Amino acid sequence: MFVKKMNARMKFVLVVLVLLFIVIIGKVFYIQVISYDKLNDYATGLWSRNLPLEANRGIIYDRNGIVLAGNITTTSLVLIPNQIEDKEKTAKELAVILNVSYDDMYSHVSKKTSIERVHPEGRRLSNEIADKISALKLPGVYLVKESKREYPYDTYLSHTLGFVGIDNQGLSGLELIYDDYLTGSYGAIKYFSDAKGNKLNLSQIYEKPQDGMNMTLTIDFELQEALERELDNAISMYQADQAFGLAMDPNTGAILAISSRPNFSPTNYQDYSVEEINRNLPIWMTYEPGSTFKIITLAASLEEKMVDLDKDTFSDSGAVTVEGATLHCWKHGGHGHQTYLEVVENSCNTGFVNLGLRLGKEKLFSYIKNFGFGSKTGIELSGESSGILFNVDKIGDLELATTAFGQGVAVTALQQVTAVSAAINGGVLYEPYIVESLNDPETNQVVESHQEKIVRKVISEDTSNKVKYALESVVARGTGHNAYIANYRVGGKTGTAQKAENGHYLTGNYITSFIGFMPANDPKIVVYIAVDNAKGVSQYGGTVAAPIAKNFLLSAISILGIEPQKGEIEKEYVYLDKTYTVVPDVTGKELKEAIKELKNFKVEYVGKGRVNHQSPSAGIKIADGETIRLYLSES
Repeated sequence: MFVKKMNARMKFVLVVLVLLFIVIIGKVFYIQVISYDKLNDYATGLWSRNLPLEANRGIIYDRNGIVLAGNITTTSLVLIPNQIEDKEKTAKELAVILNVSYDDMYSHVSKKTSIERVHPEGRRLSNEIADKISALKLPGVYLVKESKREYPYDTYLSHTLGFVGIDNQGLSGLELIYDDYLTGSYGAIKYFSDAKGNKLNLSQIYEKPQDGMNMTLTIDFELQEALERELDNAISMYQADQAFGLAMDPNTGAILAISSRPNFSPTNYQDYSVEEINRNLPIWMTYEPGSTFKIITLAASLEEKMVDLDKDTFSDSGAVTVEGATLHCWKHGGHGHQTYLEVVENSCNTGFVNLGLRLGKEKLFSYIKNFGFGSKTGIELSGESSGILFNVDKIGDLELATTAFGQGVAVTALQQVTAVSAAINGGVLYEPYIVESLNDPETNQVVESHQEKIVRKVISEDTSNKVKYALESVVARGTGHNAYIANYRVGGKTGTAQKAENGHYLTGNYITSFIGFMPANDPKIVVYIAVDNAKGVSQYGGTVAAPIAKNFLLSAISILGIEPQKGEIEKEYVYLDKTYTVVPDVTGKELKEAIKELKNFKVEYVGKGRVNHQSPSAGIKIADGETIRLYLSES
């Protein structure tokens, strides 16, 4: 009996021991295999320390690879409080170098933390200050490399690019919208220490930071530079309240240049008001467009085959009465009897009132909305306005009449450029865009590219050709003559819009504008210029904005490689205009005969005999009085 009880107890103990052994083996297996990585990280965290290494923010390029927003390497101060042997001395010496109070610095060096970043005084230090700190060789004091955003062209494109904060986080513009792509991930220098934070004599581990993705814009820097220059000139010349401009490829919707005044320096954004920073005027500001809006009324009338520009006529007395209200043409006394092509050339308000009333509110507003007015364009920029249109159900003939010549509606510059691009590119409305691609930070190879987006077809190609013809005539013979460029085909339309405040129009305060494109027969670029309240000048779009647009287009000729060509419409000259004459071919002629044929020009010559070569060459149109050089030869 006793032996049986002993055997039972031994079996029980044996089972318990086996089960205990299995539990121990299982626990060891769990620790060594299943939880190894987790526990190893815990253990490593107790005796390892990381000095953070900031990644470079993605570089922003223009379409030709010019850096618009890059990075420079700076140094920042990091402390390991447990390693600082003499806290009073360390605080005192660092406070002097960083020009901060001793108390503030002492709070940093004595903080109960494994790593203390001195912020903001110790961030992004100059080389001079970093060298002074390094020379101290203080225990527990480390200098780590950090990346700082750099805008090499300062205020250029500032509203569109935006800016970053001290931690390289995007705070406005594309920097904010694409922050997740542009921001990289931190790396670190990992070292090992004991429980007290004393550095152990073990090798360090370098974890490379991952740079943010690069970005390529549709912006052409040379065109952007030209636009910035012309806007600066406009502000300087006219002491305007504001000025803004926008250039687009009408065949894709790609933004080639965009800017406004006032602008700001992204590097020194703290020096500017929120209003100055956030007002990207070409996409944000809504205002009555004035006569540039007549392009839409013209396109709608041509598409509906309501008017023949060359055959149909209109008599302008200078005013027209609609629903008891008198609407005036800008020219006192009117333009008299004219073809509808001349109505467009003269920007005749009453002529466009007639077209608007004939179209009717449903048709006209249908075209206006199809051209993109009254809604956002969809561009990848924040702060875009949708504009304001009359509610079609609540308007009468008076609102219809004023809308037809660009009064009583509110639009943005971007909407106008997008719509006019559709009117002259064959009738296709594109969604505008400014980001061409996102690129790999190592190779800059394209990771994601923009796909052109057609919104809708708005008019036929035949109508588009007629619009181009009419707008080229405006520049050659009408109110846009100050944008005329000899030997090149330019189309466009002027605009002069009164500004409203508290429900009333201001006196002597206008937004003058011009929208132009070239070549007129095959547009490669559309530009819009607006100047708000120009002073010391007659406030007309043709007087103020058209010459600015012309200067920009002159720059675009060489930048885009636009070839000279003879236009179908001869320029009609007005008082004070420069007159241009086609240079005749005088090669092979005697000097006396050549000078006689070149009577409109100043002639310089070299050599004797007959004309062997002339500069400029024959067939080019140049201003009367300019110099032609002749090279003579007796052979």
